Amino acid sequence: MQSNTKIEFGTDGWRAVIGGDYTFENLKIVSQAVADYLGSGKKLAVGYDTRFMSERFAEVVSGVFRNNGIEVILSDRAIPTPALSFAVKNRHLDLGIMITASHNPPEYNGFKIKISSGGAAPPEVTGDIERRLGKTPIKETGGISGRIKKEDLTRDYIKFIRAYLDLKKAAKKRFKILVDVMYGSGDSFMLEILKGTNIKLEFIHQTINPSFGGISPEPIEKNLQELKLRVKKEKFDLGIALDGDADRIAAVAPGGIFIHPQKILGLLALHLHQDRGFRGGIVKTIAGTTMIDHITQFLKAKLYETPVGFKYISNLMETQDILVGGEEAGGMGVKGYIPERDGTMAGLLLLEMMVYRNKDILEILNETEKQFGRYYYLREDLHLDTRIEPKKENLPGELLGQKVTQVKDYDGIKLIFQDESWLMFRASGTEPIMRIYAEARSLARAKKLLEYCKDLIAKDAL
Repeated sequence: MQSNTKIEFGTDGWRAVIGGDYTFENLKIVSQAVADYLGSGKKLAVGYDTRFMSERFAEVVSGVFRNNGIEVILSDRAIPTPALSFAVKNRHLDLGIMITASHNPPEYNGFKIKISSGGAAPPEVTGDIERRLGKTPIKETGGISGRIKKEDLTRDYIKFIRAYLDLKKAAKKRFKILVDVMYGSGDSFMLEILKGTNIKLEFIHQTINPSFGGISPEPIEKNLQELKLRVKKEKFDLGIALDGDADRIAAVAPGGIFIHPQKILGLLALHLHQDRGFRGGIVKTIAGTTMIDHITQFLKAKLYETPVGFKYISNLMETQDILVGGEEAGGMGVKGYIPERDGTMAGLLLLEMMVYRNKDILEILNETEKQFGRYYYLREDLHLDTRIEPKKENLPGELLGQKVTQVKDYDGIKLIFQDESWLMFRASGTEPIMRIYAEARSLARAKKLLEYCKDLIAKDAL
């Protein structure tokens, strides 16, 4: 039985438009391939988010696994992806499947695979599964009666995070926090985790709304205007935003100031090392801020750099001693937990940093930038008619008065200049999108670098 469409796993799972390529039939084909990869007699968990039909899609894939003799634990409610990852690791399961398209637009849904450690399936696993697509008939019947169990997959997740955090220290603090769950599956888990403290939590966009209010549930600044406004107007000490499946984070400081995830990674590294006494290396992607380099040097830690995609960070967290790892899109993973990103954990650790230092997040951020430098980080996604692959030979050796001192080309092309500013071109692996990045110590230079990137693409000079 062959699939009528090309199903491919990207940086984190397979994603497609509901009713287009994302159909019950294609979900069954993917599930059968996973079942063939896993084998009969194994155990897995299935979770789902708040997207349109996610619960029904989760039931369908669970049925395919059951019919292949695999024991299935199906979540009894919409949950964050990190809760599914934690359940896989904590219950010693063989695999986890999460029905989610994360931060993609409302018309999408997806299929994420988590391995036994709770981490993202590496390319060798997803590649093996892709090769099995459509090779065997879908098992529509048979299996083991009663082997799909609906259970709460969040209880142990909440218990673990409560134990990970220093709640005794937080108990008497009276910080006021506003959380935007962006209509996603992050829901009110923070409230349960902080039970017994005097931290005041309020939520926005907490209801289930499969259209996500008409925007993608992605915690980028343009999507967080209400959060910024309310943090400023109502004098909250911190604003936290989670994406659709709550594995990514952004933050807002008093005054409605957006805190880029790049800066959050640096703050988490400093907090875990200086306040909590943890040790280990720090991981950023090729598109990560230079501030992380300076923080890593100051902490005398080892710096790792990976291609874009948390699966690469996840792999390092499994094989190396890692304190914290993060990507520019807001995925953060920390030591002593699952080798995966978790927006809820990252947000609560920012709060914990405020508790330890008895300062609001803006004071902490200003002190950090004074010590390690303030960097202006810009990114833009250009939608093109056809894919463009940049070529090193077409790029300059000097730009805007600064010589290129290093070129990195293992994931896109990144030009690094004398003054530590840089620009980067990176083509999407699945869409005709060119992602362009620029960072500099002045906003004016960062903007000029980004404009230069756009001009090159417009002139087809790559």
